[in-house]
Amino acid sequence: MNRQQILTRGTVRQSNSRNQQLYWIGKRVMDIVLASIALVLVAPLMLLTAVLIKLDSKGPVFFIQERVGARRRVGEDGQVTWEIRIFRFYKFRSMTQNADESAHEKFIKSFVSGSSSTDDTGKIIFKMANDSRVTRLGRIIRKASIDELPQLFNVLKGEMSLVGPRPVPTYEFAQYQGKQRDRMNALPGVTGLSQVKARGRAPFAEQIRLDLEYVETQSILFDIKVLFLTVPAVLSGKGAK
Repeated sequence: MNRQQILTRGTVRQSNSRNQQLYWIGKRVMDIVLASIALVLVAPLMLLTAVLIKLDSKGPVFFIQERVGARRRVGEDGQVTWEIRIFRFYKFRSMTQNADESAHEKFIKSFVSGSSSTDDTGKIIFKMANDSRVTRLGRIIRKASIDELPQLFNVLKGEMSLVGPRPVPTYEFAQYQGKQRDRMNALPGVTGLSQVKARGRAPFAEQIRLDLEYVETQSILFDIKVLFLTVPAVLSGKGAK
C-alpha cells in the first residue's frame, strides 16, 4: 500500500457534543502544559543522551520516521471526522545508522496476522528481541523509555497527544482490516492504555482491544489515570526491548 492509498483510508464520522468539545479543549491544554513542563525537567537528560549517542555510534542523534496517526476535523455540519495522516515521528536514535527495516516489517506483518513467533526457549514473543540493529546505548535508553522523550515535540506540534493509541509505521497500518482501523479514531499518544497494560507482552488482538477501549471511553480523568499508570510501567521496564 502506497502513501496515497493510506491517506485515502478514511475513518468513521462522529457527533460533536458539547462534552466532547470540552474534552478536546481540556486535552489540548493539558498536553501543552504538561509537555512543556516535562521538556524543561528532562532537558539535561535529553542533552546528555544526545551527547552519548554521538559518542556511542556514527549517525544522527534523532531517528525520524513516517508514522500513521489521525487528526480530528470538524465539518460545517458539526460532525467529526478522524482523518488519517502521515507525520514525522521523533525518537532518539537507538539503532545503527541507516538500519534495514525489512526484518521489522516482516515481523510486524506476521504479528498483525496473528502468527506466533517464538524465542530459543519456545516462548511466544510479541516484540522483536535481540535485534542486532540496536546499539549498546540504544538498549539502555529503550529499556528506560528515554528514546521516546523527543515525542514531546510531536505533542507540542499537535501531531500527538500525551495519551492515545500509538502511531504506527506505514507498513503496519497497511495490514489493518475492518475494526482494527478504528483504533485510529483518536489522536496518537506518547503512552496509552495498551502500553501500560500490555507493553510488548500481548498478542496484536489484545493490543487492538485495549486501544479500542480507550477510543470508546476516553476522558480527561481516563487520560490522567493512564499517565499515572505509565510511571510504574516505565520503571518496571517490562516489555521494553
